[in-house]
This record gives sequence, structure tokens and C-alpha cells, in this order.
Amino acid sequence: MEKIRILHTNDLHSHFEHFPKIGRYLREAQKDQTVDQVFTFDAGDFMDRSHPLTDATYGQANIQLMNSFHYDAITIGNNEGISNSHAVVEKLFDHADFPVILANLREEDESMPHWAVQYKILTTKKGTRIGLIGLTAAYPLSYEPNHWHVKMLKETMDKVLPQMKGQYDVLILITHIGLNMDTFLAKNYPEIDLIVGGHSHDLLPHGKEVKGVWITQTGKWGNYVGSTYMEIDDNHHVRKITPHVEPTSLMKSHIADEDTILGYRQKGKEILSRELIADLPEKYDGDREAAIQVSMNAIAHFAGTDLAMLSSGLFLTPFKKGVITKYDLQKSLPHSMHVVRSTLRGSDLWRLVMEIEKNRHFLDQFPLQGMSFRGKIFGQMYYKGIKFDPMSRIVFVNGKEIDPYQEYQIAVLDHYVLVPFFPTLAIVGDNDFLFPQFLREVIGDYLAKKYPLTGSEIKSGKNKQ
Repeated sequence: MEKIRILHTNDLHSHFEHFPKIGRYLREAQKDQTVDQVFTFDAGDFMDRSHPLTDATYGQANIQLMNSFHYDAITIGNNEGISNSHAVVEKLFDHADFPVILANLREEDESMPHWAVQYKILTTKKGTRIGLIGLTAAYPLSYEPNHWHVKMLKETMDKVLPQMKGQYDVLILITHIGLNMDTFLAKNYPEIDLIVGGHSHDLLPHGKEVKGVWITQTGKWGNYVGSTYMEIDDNHHVRKITPHVEPTSLMKSHIADEDTILGYRQKGKEILSRELIADLPEKYDGDREAAIQVSMNAIAHFAGTDLAMLSSGLFLTPFKKGVITKYDLQKSLPHSMHVVRSTLRGSDLWRLVMEIEKNRHFLDQFPLQGMSFRGKIFGQMYYKGIKFDPMSRIVFVNGKEIDPYQEYQIAVLDHYVLVPFFPTLAIVGDNDFLFPQFLREVIGDYLAKKYPLTGSEIKSGKNKQ
């Protein structure tokens, strides 16, 4: 009999406040003498550019810390593949000490990314062959504009499994596709033994068994670490799988942890603060509405539209007068959202405005999570180029009553396409997702041109480096 222990994380999202504890726990558990072998996996979204250190280093700080966790294999999540530009992802794993397993992502020429493999076979000390397949969320609307070809899950599995036939005794999937899709795979591919999952942030304290396939997931943000035991007989067949999670809150802490955690944030702040963006006039000082208005101008300019909309909850802090830096923008707009140019017929744009107005009071204080939103509440919706008369229910576009048969283009965010409040955008909108810049970069570029720095300010910024 062979006993394997599998340590696993998912959806860490740059929550560095847990990293000191997690690192110690993993390194200690990896020395476990009560089992024959220990493997360590991560199921994606290990980085999140809402943290200043991740943003400042384009994820390289995360890679360094993950190297210290001694992963045997990982897959990527949407935060790695979509929130970063194609060019950043191409270099993200240059210094990684672990393999990236990813079967359903391709370059535009259909070649494999140079930093990933479709599958990997690990052989234990007792000769058991463990096959690993990695899968990321199949989001063509987001991956395609970022110059990737993402493959559907069934198509991928039907191609990869025949290639692996006869090469493994145990099959483990490392996935960032969410519990529903993990369940689909478990129901349709009985050769799977274990799915180490992520993406949907489900906490499965003792796993979930679906038709003899075990699924594990540890919630989010490093609040828990997975510890799954697998018993394998002398013929290399799985006899028992026992999933379990360990609360990070109960792990050992050290007196230096707090300084380490603060140091991560401070280092990111220092790097981002060296990069000066613009010199804003007095009217922006603490005025959230002024920040929203200029930001709508920015996304409209970026999308080439006259119309735009943004919600106030996006702005965690207002802008300030004087010189603003990348850190200021990162602090105000930490979201990894992209601008979308949506083309709608006038009748559909009218319907979108009705959806917004219907939900306006509800959304004002609505506590929102997920879909790249890193704030607290949705807030109020603002329009550029659109006015609504609540008495007559007439919508005016650039001062004229909306033409139900005319096509209009409006700059929105991918966030608004994903949230359930405005179905018109997702159902009938012809949506063009614009990459690679995301929201704060689009706004920063616009502010830099509208309110340029003087030579002395640029020189002063360089001297700080």
C-alpha cells in the first residue's frame, strides 16, 4: 500500500497577508514522514493586480513567493491569463521553479504557449504514474481579444485523454473552471480520480464525490489550504481518497509576520509611486464625481464612442489635485476590468437605460463581490452623452431623442456585461472587448495627455528612483 498526501491551494488572489503562514505550513507538511510522498499543487488565480506589489512587478513577486512554496505543478486562472496582457503572460513564468499544466490554451497560431505543457506524468517513489491535466476557465470573449485561443473543456479532454492512454495509473486534474464544470467533468470522465479545483471560490471542507470522482476546493484568498490523502494499492490502483482543508487562521504565526506583510505592500507602493502620471487641477481634489466624469471621457475616447457609463462604487478613493502616480490610480481603481465597446440598436439602448434606472436605488448600496470588482458597493450609475426623463421615460442621446432603429455605440466595462443586473448588454449587445489595457491604465493614459507633467515634475520623479 502507498500513501500520498496532496497539498493544494487555489484563488490566493495576492492575499499576501496569509503567505507567511501558508509557506511555513506547506514546507513543514512537505516533510511529512507518515506518508510515502507529498505533492503540492495550485489551481490558479494566485495573483491579483489589486495588490500594489503584484501590480508593480507584473506578478513576478508572486512567482518568487510561489517558488518558496515548492509547488510540483500549477495551472493558471483568469486573473493570470486575462488580467495581464499577452506580453506579460509570456514572461510571467520565466523564473518559475514549477511546471505550468494547461491543456486548453493556445497561441493564435495554435501552438502551445512556451511556458506550459498540456499534461505531465509524475512517477512516485513506488512507481505509481500520476497523470496531471490542467484546465483554465474557457472564456473566449476575454481570451480571444488578448490574442489567445482558449479551447472548450470537452473538446480538450477528448483530445488529451487519448494521448495519455496507457501512461498513467492515477489521473488528477488541476482546474480553474469552477465547481459546476468540475462536476460536469466528473460525471462524464470516470477515468478521473481527483479534481483539484478553483475559480468558483467554493469551500469543500471534506471534498465532494461525484460518481466516484473526488473534487476538492479550498475557498478563496488563502483562508484554507487543502490536504488530501490518497491510498494506492500495490497494483497502483486508487483505493481511497480523503480530502480535508486546514484553516489558515489556526496555523502558526511568527512575530515577524506583520512586518513581512506590511513590507509587501510598502514595496509595491514605493515602486508604483515612482511612476508619475499627470498633474491634475484643483477641481479634482477629493471630488469623486469629477473623477467619474473624466474617467467616462477616458473610456469613451479609448473605445472611440460618444457614449459611456460607469458606476461610482468603482472609485475607492477620489482623485487629488497635483501630481498623481500609478500608486494613486491603483489605490483608487484596483479592479482588473477591461473596456468594452458595445453596439446596440436604439430600442435596446433604451431598454439598457430602463434596466439601469429600475435597479438604481437597489444598486446604490448593493455589496458586490467577484467579476473583477475589488470595491465594496456597486454605487450610482453615471452616463456620458445620455439623459433620461423619468416622467416621460424618454432617453436622449447627445441631446436628441433616441432613434429606436439607429445603432449606437457605448463604452462600458466587461464587469457590466457579466453582472446580472443589465441583461441587455450580454444578450443583444455586439460587444468588443478591448485589450490589453485595463480600466486604470486607460484612465491614466487619458489623464497623462489631458494634464501632462512638466519637465521639472518628471525630473523630480526620476530622482526618487
